[in-house]
Amino acid sequence: MALVAALGLLAPMARAEEPPRVTCSATRVGRRVVVRPEALALVAPELERLMRLGLAGRLEVELTLLRRRPLWFSERMDAARLTQVLVYSAKEGGWVLDGRLLAGVGTLELERVAWTLEEEPEAEATFVVEVGVRLQVVTAASLGKVAQWLTQGEKTEAERSALTRGLLRTVAEDLTRRAEGRCNVQSP
Repeated sequence: MALVAALGLLAPMARAEEPPRVTCSATRVGRRVVVRPEALALVAPELERLMRLGLAGRLEVELTLLRRRPLWFSERMDAARLTQVLVYSAKEGGWVLDGRLLAGVGTLELERVAWTLEEEPEAEATFVVEVGVRLQVVTAASLGKVAQWLTQGEKTEAERSALTRGLLRTVAEDLTRRAEGRCNVQSP
């Protein structure tokens, strides 16, 4: 019963929404590669509603620098993984990403990443950056706490049935948004 009540609170609104996507721009000067990723339409209306109520969003960004090799697999040159926090702040009057006030959540300008290659690449070398972004606002554990609070129950995480834990994980995963993209590295 508590689970049904928790799911009712978090039920998404039925309307068409733009699919999330990622763009980036990357440049290489000498051995240095700089990437500026952006996430577009990542915050769905139901997640925005939850965040305006005070929940924080955990934004995980994975970037991979690849050197293209003709007629062969691309070579992984470097990678970075960032975790950022996205919150709605009534005090600041808007959205805040890792302490930086944003104009809105339609386009999230993510943290810039810079890599230094071990050696100077050949002039004809081409590179590409793959970007993956994941926004998670609620977790299975936080949904379980909401259900427990609604029923004033005393069950702990370990006392919940496997079915309940699986259902909570599924709902939490449903409220997670992902996007992937890639961009070519530009050289001067």
